[in-house]
Amino acid sequence: MKIILIVLDSVGVGALPDAEKYNDAGANTLGNIAKQVMDFNLPNLAKLGLYHLLTTYHLPLNTDLIGSYGKMNEASNVKDTPIGHWEMTGIITEKPLPTYPNGFPKDLIAEYENKIGTKTLGNYASSGTEIIKALGDEHYKTGYPIVYTSADSVFQIAAHEDEKIFGLKRLYQICEIARKMFVAPHNIGRVIARPFIGTPGNFKRTSNRHDYAIDPPDETLLDKIVKSGGEVHGIGKIKDIFNGHGISNFATTKSNMDGMEKTLEAVIRHPSSVIRQFIFTNLVDFDMLWGHRRDVQAYYNGLKEFDEYLLKFFDAMADDDILFITADHGCDPTHTVHTDHTREYVPLFVFGKKLKKGVNLGTRETFADLGQTIAEIFKIELKNGKSFLKEII
Repeated sequence: MKIILIVLDSVGVGALPDAEKYNDAGANTLGNIAKQVMDFNLPNLAKLGLYHLLTTYHLPLNTDLIGSYGKMNEASNVKDTPIGHWEMTGIITEKPLPTYPNGFPKDLIAEYENKIGTKTLGNYASSGTEIIKALGDEHYKTGYPIVYTSADSVFQIAAHEDEKIFGLKRLYQICEIARKMFVAPHNIGRVIARPFIGTPGNFKRTSNRHDYAIDPPDETLLDKIVKSGGEVHGIGKIKDIFNGHGISNFATTKSNMDGMEKTLEAVIRHPSSVIRQFIFTNLVDFDMLWGHRRDVQAYYNGLKEFDEYLLKFFDAMADDDILFITADHGCDPTHTVHTDHTREYVPLFVFGKKLKKGVNLGTRETFADLGQTIAEIFKIELKNGKSFLKEII
């Protein structure tokens, strides 16, 4: 049996009750896109129940559903990628990871500069594309890497890929130095390499981003699958998010389409007769390219691309395979208060040729309900979450 879990990074479905605390009141990534674009139409997600989650947007409800649907509340007190993924694999984080909205302490930056042997630029919260516009020319002249953060617990470093200016290998090296530095008591969630290319006035980020996460604080569903003799195939950022823990093999991706193709290859390649095969994919373009940049039309185009590709997954799946689709947080491209993630419910879709169809799974109390369901399928014990397996078999 194969279980496929695809995370549409940032595809939220409505503000959580505490969203106002995060300056996210009114956020609804999918709903607000549906309201703004012409002829919103995602027919295959609709067959899984998408429009039943967006009933206030007057979309045509499909009464002939082929899957089941619901939405999930984030029990963890944050709206961050690692925490969202950890929660769906069984870890609920009550204390948020530290953030630095005013930049990192000067003594910390001084220590970091001493370790990497060069000065740095920036050290403030910013959009990645904007800080490259602001400081790219100076970096190009001096070779000093650009340090910045966001509303998340991240230490981001932007640098040019050309070795004459900085170089990709060197960027990864100084990110590894930062990762070793920023553990407890700082415990920064992720150090992120943000490489770019081009010349002054024409800089462009590349797909060679690399995330260096802290270890999950406890065993996750992934660890338990591997310990039980199963295999976990991480596609996209999954290996980075879990810092390699519980990953049997992995494939990095250059785009959403690349991620979908590699996921489909894994579905076809691994026979369903092998016990406990878990294919875990993150499609990051929704968040990185369109959500944070508040590009509504491009975000919708990406949703259309995924929706059309879904048919290939449906066709390729064996009779006992199960596909779950969800998200890790929101990043509403229509939200103008800030350009960071938005605190939202995430959608939950389930498809399997032998499963019930049209089941409303309701609003789940935690992302961990998804992990607990997968754990029950694989006959594995997981501490958090409430399985909904009996509702769909």
